[in-house]
Amino acid sequence: MMAIPAALLHAQEHPVLAGKWLFNADLSDNTDKKVEASLKAAGEKIDRKLFDRRQDRYRGGPVEQELYDRMSYDRELTISVDGEGFVFTYADNFVRPVYTDNRSRSISLAGLDEVDDFSFAHWEGERLMVEARPRDGGYADETYSLINNGTQLQMEFYIQPKGFFVPIELKRVFDRQPAP
Repeated sequence: MMAIPAALLHAQEHPVLAGKWLFNADLSDNTDKKVEASLKAAGEKIDRKLFDRRQDRYRGGPVEQELYDRMSYDRELTISVDGEGFVFTYADNFVRPVYTDNRSRSISLAGLDEVDDFSFAHWEGERLMVEARPRDGGYADETYSLINNGTQLQMEFYIQPKGFFVPIELKRVFDRQPAP
């Protein structure tokens, strides 16, 4: 009997998340408002002008928090399947591997200065559950579900950056783009 490649087997058993996705602002939470609510709940003072309508107001923290910005602000996402899991590619070709091969994250003492973002995932029914460990030492729990007959991807995030006292809970919806 011929063995089926892991990537193909993986794609057959679960919803097909692979493809290009574009942000749907009408069906998604406003990231800035969710970050601001978290800051207020932690007792932070928000200094906003009455007519300040900037988008992505809270984007652009330290480089160690870039993964949070990518998942909560980027407006395009391409998901592909590889032998070890998924590859999420955000705007500006920011690449994020998401491992589904049951590996664990371990760091040697020699590599403490070289810690990268790390994401691993598993399936719970039709939902892809991702745990991210960004470089800042915080974490994010993510749920990815196809909705509307697979034409949209709903993402639910519970984001806890290390410097935040109250987590950010956020829902984002993306529309599937036709294959070129």
